Amino acid sequence: MSPAFSSWHDFFAMGGYAFYVWLSVAATLISLIALVAHTFIQRRQILDEVRRRQAREKRISQSQSKKQQGAQTSPLEPDTSREKLL
Repeated sequence: MSPAFSSWHDFFAMGGYAFYVWLSVAATLISLIALVAHTFIQRRQILDEVRRRQAREKRISQSQSKKQQGAQTSPLEPDTSREKLL
């Protein structure tokens, strides 16, 4: 089995087609790197949105439970839990 190129210079020259070959390699690598970076950025944004929604739902449920507890003690009934001052 013989090597395809006799030297590194011949390898980088690609038989006279180096500009087209290396341009296509660069375009492919840039596209793949951009895709990976976009995926990580989008994943972080989605996870942040999920955390915000979960925190909002937790605040809403806590607010509703406080309202339900407040509705159980009617404000029209006299408050007998405090000691009378007079």
